[in-house]
Amino acid sequence: MSTRRLYYDDAFQDNFTAQVLSCEPLSDSLAGLETTCWGVLLDQTQLYPSSGGQPNDLGKLGEANVIDVRDLENDDVLHIVDRPVPVGRVEGCIDWPRRFDHMQQHSGQHLLSAVFAERFGRSTVSFHLGEALSSIDLSGPQPSPQVLEGAARAANAIIFEDREITVRYGSAEQFASLGVRKQVERSGILRAIEIAGIDLQPCGGTHLRRTGQIGMILIRGCSKIRQDWRVEFVCGRRAEACAQRDAELLQHISQQLQCAANDVGAAVERLLHERELSEKSLRTLLPKLAESEAAARQKSVSPRADGTVVVAEVLENVRPEYLQLLASALTRREKTIALLALKETGSLVFAQNPEVGKDMSALLKGVVGQLGGKGGGSRDFARGAPADSGKASAALELAKSLL
Repeated sequence: MSTRRLYYDDAFQDNFTAQVLSCEPLSDSLAGLETTCWGVLLDQTQLYPSSGGQPNDLGKLGEANVIDVRDLENDDVLHIVDRPVPVGRVEGCIDWPRRFDHMQQHSGQHLLSAVFAERFGRSTVSFHLGEALSSIDLSGPQPSPQVLEGAARAANAIIFEDREITVRYGSAEQFASLGVRKQVERSGILRAIEIAGIDLQPCGGTHLRRTGQIGMILIRGCSKIRQDWRVEFVCGRRAEACAQRDAELLQHISQQLQCAANDVGAAVERLLHERELSEKSLRTLLPKLAESEAAARQKSVSPRADGTVVVAEVLENVRPEYLQLLASALTRREKTIALLALKETGSLVFAQNPEVGKDMSALLKGVVGQLGGKGGGSRDFARGAPADSGKASAALELAKSLL
């Protein structure tokens, strides 16, 4: 016997009465959950199982918490709960804020997909309702910013018109004659959701009664997914929350830039230009600084008995590429070895003037072999890092001892 799905006809009902047909403990592998749980079958349910891109409802059956709802192959609905539910009559309820949020996102998706199809000829190939963002994958070429903006504007105009959303039943042939957006290969009586004047689509999900209840649709981004384009969006309360966060972020940025909110774009462009100029200057000055500091360091270090000068130092608050520049500047001097590390990351650079005749790659491998980590390079220049970035100083001491 298949479970009667009460949400098919009235998704706004937040509680219901049902007959518990069975309640059995579930194995951990079947439940996919870490805690002990039970599977409950009912004669009817208001709780929606995960299906068609829409997540399941949550709620209660008596005193038991419903932690998952799943479709079974025989058209039954399995309710996974955290404690046994006695066979017999039970009062059930759903997590209404979660249900309403899902209805806002799903009805919004139908509307957005219909607009993309009708206005821009882009069909939806898949839908996912996520915890923070929902998405549709569109076939065809990349939607331009103008297409995305146009779709959002058109969808929101229909939301503001507060059109009716209704449930219809019929065969695939009947719906095809009515201009269904996406035909399905199923026999028998189908359930479809109709948005007045714009969309008719077979669907088993929970939906609103009017487009005005969607509130608003905000498109949040578009990216390439395999051969399709994924459009991320939010509806209703999620859209409100996103708009509020965007406003707070814009206010924070404008305060940091000391400009009006409307001038943030120009201020950011100016900062990017200034950063580009600074980067060019820095790239010119860093090698000169490395040469100057190399000369000072070599003079401050006493040669070893064999005449070799070993400069070993942990640098901090410098750009990562400065290690290589300083190492190169040091080892242009005769009989010089540079053993350098960056405190913040633990990065290591071992280099030598070719006349020294050591093997920097072997030296680095010996250090990371004892301390853990990775690295490699040539006889004269090697780079790497210990597994623990805090062991940069220990790495240099070990390298000096191995020399």
